[in-house]
Amino acid sequence: MKVSVRVPATSANIGPGFDCLGLALPLYNEVTVEETVMPGSGIEINIIEDNETYDVLSVPKDENNLAYKAIELLYNFIGQSVSDIKITIKTNIPVARGLGSSASVIVGGLIAANELLGRPADEKVLLSIASEVEGHPDNVAPAILGGFCVSSIENDGSVSYSKIEWPSEWKLTVLVPDYELDTSIARSVLPEKVSIKDAAYNVRKCAMLIDAVYRKDSELMKLSLKDKLHQPYREDLIKGFRELSEYLENKEDILGCVISGAGPTILIISKNDGFHRVQNEVDKILSDLNVECDIRTFNIENEGTKVI
Repeated sequence: MKVSVRVPATSANIGPGFDCLGLALPLYNEVTVEETVMPGSGIEINIIEDNETYDVLSVPKDENNLAYKAIELLYNFIGQSVSDIKITIKTNIPVARGLGSSASVIVGGLIAANELLGRPADEKVLLSIASEVEGHPDNVAPAILGGFCVSSIENDGSVSYSKIEWPSEWKLTVLVPDYELDTSIARSVLPEKVSIKDAAYNVRKCAMLIDAVYRKDSELMKLSLKDKLHQPYREDLIKGFRELSEYLENKEDILGCVISGAGPTILIISKNDGFHRVQNEVDKILSDLNVECDIRTFNIENEGTKVI
């Protein structure tokens, strides 16, 4: 028996919501888990690359694979050891670009294995295991649930979340560059301590952002997409981010420009066809900086992970 699931890409942080805000995008990885029929065959992990633009050679094919780690925790939860198992990951989400590729394989392996085992784990357990492997819930919550999510890991390891309806007229444009940025590097440039002033600034902006989404308030959203906890430290790692942010600051129907997750993908939030009116200028800015990007505009993915 085998089970396949489709998991969406995600964009985390959304400016001020460091490690707690995320949304799902209609780019997908597909993960298949099956128990092999030959006893003693061990672990088999196959990576099938849907898009040859993105290098997946760095994805582990042993016990260090994130999908396997999540599956192992699920088996431990029900008091079993992982049997001989085959995992197939069909990738279309770029690796090390800030679009939740790691979260997608964690969630994919976990939910596929949970189905294979007869659903012993409920949503609460799945969120907790996925967040334990990923380290934070900002990507795994929207990967599982879809849409725009606010999430937090509590002291007992459980995950609290709220899913808020995203305005249908707000479009999401990702600028995916042709280079990788390892999350560990993007985290290494962050300071160990920040000032009360900067922390309070982000609390205000994050609260404004959540209210703006809830009330579908475009003007408030423009004011809220600011950050002092991670983007100022990461922008030198992301070619074109500073220049695009300055150019788009006061453009009509452009609500904001933020780093997607740890980067290097840039996320632009616009109203209706706002991005299309500035795309030529964006292309020129990137071209002048010798930055090649795959540019795509989406509606939000509201369904999350699906068994297929």
